[in-house]
Amino acid sequence: MEFKATRLKRVFTVNEIFTVHYFEYEKDYSFKGETHDFWEIVYVDKGEIEIDMDDEKHILTQGQAVFHQPNEYHNLRANGVVAPNLVVITFSCKSPAISFFKKRILPLSDIEKHLLATIVRESLNSFSSPLDNTFSKELTRRDEETFGSEQMIALSLEHLLISLYRDFDGSRRNSTTLKRGMEQDLFSNVLTFLQEHICEKLTLSEIADALNVSPTTLKNLFKEKIGEGIMTHFAKMKMDIAKSLIREGSHNVSQISVYLGFDTVHLFSRRFKQLTGMSPTEYGRSVKVNFDSIDAPSFTEK
Repeated sequence: MEFKATRLKRVFTVNEIFTVHYFEYEKDYSFKGETHDFWEIVYVDKGEIEIDMDDEKHILTQGQAVFHQPNEYHNLRANGVVAPNLVVITFSCKSPAISFFKKRILPLSDIEKHLLATIVRESLNSFSSPLDNTFSKELTRRDEETFGSEQMIALSLEHLLISLYRDFDGSRRNSTTLKRGMEQDLFSNVLTFLQEHICEKLTLSEIADALNVSPTTLKNLFKEKIGEGIMTHFAKMKMDIAKSLIREGSHNVSQISVYLGFDTVHLFSRRFKQLTGMSPTEYGRSVKVNFDSIDAPSFTEK
């Protein structure tokens, strides 16, 4: 008896992307709006934003994503208090199931956030176009792109769409094992604890004691969940706050250093450069240069 192949069904097919952005906006940023004939995902990585979708007004908070359908007028603005970080992806998809996402605002799970991060990372491997260029209308391929990086973008985006559809189509979420559920609860509790103590100088042992787990458990949990140590992640959280405060312009470097629990401004500046690639002063200048250059939207205005 001969083998007979089964052609696999494709519920979402993404063959084209237009832009992939990661923006660190100032607290008073405002974009007047645009329309285009392809899909757009806007994800709030930090802070919150206000958006208009045709005649609807919404507030998006950290961890939420909004889908803009083709030819839908949309704009966004910061709330004037917190400097937001956003991921914006524009793409083409003709699959019938994509209509599910019309005007959808959805929270992302940790897995879905990881897929989004993969898209951003693989975009850096594939394209030389700066991710923070507001005017970008086209992606420029690198002369030597990482093998398979563009396919990874498509696969990750399709995976993201399937995962969100499964989560929110009215059916219950896929069941998980008790162990994974407990790990997820612990991970969420740790992140909440770190956020609540972001201004303190904590050790791994102090964090473990506060949460009644062993330091080894925390180390393994963070390596499994996000691929880095808990203390490195805590430091990155502090630097995210620092970057927001620098963009907001309400504190100087010395004040930010004290606020985030560093013994000296020198230690803070050194750690900031280790994790961001530039000093706090250089970062502040780069943000000012980027935003001073903005004088027009990147797509067709309505």
